[in-house]
Amino acid sequence: MPLPTENVGSLPRPATLQAAIAAYDRGEIAFADLAAEQDRACRDSIERMEATGAPIVSDGEQRASSFATYPITDTLAGTGLADNLVGDGQYFAIFDDGHHRQLPRLTGGPFRYKTFASDYLEKSLPMANKPMKQAVIAPSMLSLLYPLDGEIDGYSREQFLADLCDEAEKDIRQAFAAGATRVSIDFTEGRLAAKNDPRNPWTGRAMLQHFIELNNRVIDRFSADERVNLGIHTCPGGDMDSVHSADVDYAELLPSMFKMNAGYFLIQLASEQDKERVYRLIGEHSRDDADGVPQVAFVGVIDPLSPTVETPSQVADALVTAAKYIPKERLGATDDCGFSPFSIDDKPKHGSPDFARDVAFQKITSRVRGVEQASEQLQL
Repeated sequence: MPLPTENVGSLPRPATLQAAIAAYDRGEIAFADLAAEQDRACRDSIERMEATGAPIVSDGEQRASSFATYPITDTLAGTGLADNLVGDGQYFAIFDDGHHRQLPRLTGGPFRYKTFASDYLEKSLPMANKPMKQAVIAPSMLSLLYPLDGEIDGYSREQFLADLCDEAEKDIRQAFAAGATRVSIDFTEGRLAAKNDPRNPWTGRAMLQHFIELNNRVIDRFSADERVNLGIHTCPGGDMDSVHSADVDYAELLPSMFKMNAGYFLIQLASEQDKERVYRLIGEHSRDDADGVPQVAFVGVIDPLSPTVETPSQVADALVTAAKYIPKERLGATDDCGFSPFSIDDKPKHGSPDFARDVAFQKITSRVRGVEQASEQLQL
């Protein structure tokens, strides 16, 4: 059996879709007009991803405000914000180029998702001829909606976390029920939790172990058979062609991350400086029995932040090297991150989101072909 491969989730939104989102925020078009643009972008995403030869595809998250905020707002500008939320929450991340992304703030309970990932998937599945995956947000990320200090009157932190875990479980179960073959949980806050950025207070609160435990509160509600197809994605960010935590040593994250009882992990690596060291860490800390499931490590072989297209031979070489440290039966290939986790993204290193979109499909094609080459070299 060849090495498995899958994408993380997002693709750059076409410029026409980004313009429609802005027009919707300004009240110039109705939601039906925006939805029509989203549908066109989803169809194009699926058709072009299927054309790469990828064995499993996604709709590129073209309907989502972002990988993190899709359950709670229609747009990044806050149009359609869910109940009991206001827009002045803490930063999620401050990126290396100086821009930031901010979360809403919870003002009361109960906490409920406004939108589930399955709502998007159900619209996209009829467009696909191949199996589809669905990315969902980790409860650890949404836990940052609750004020960092103090308690909300009448809605304790523990009650919020209980409600949050219930909603996150529902998000995953509904995605599988809708027809997702695989579901991956975005956990980009994991590496950032070890950064201790004085401009961003939550990163200095040693929250990584709390995040791991919180996510396991949800993951452990699933059987071993279900968790085979339930994954975790980690990266140092990938927005506006910039990162937020690439300077954090993977040794501070991976030993804890693999304590989550997921069946597979999508791990940024193509843009990592010392890849072999990280391959070794993965081999040392990933488990062949995580409460009944072997943990498969999908290593990043494509850098979505660079306009340079990797060759299939470069992809194959990376995978063959990784196989020196990670058992072949627990090795796979992925992209470092979604190509545009946030819906509004100019992709400055690429020159435009439309060019970045074209490049993304070229990169996915190289990944697929490189996996085929590596599988032959590894005699799989």
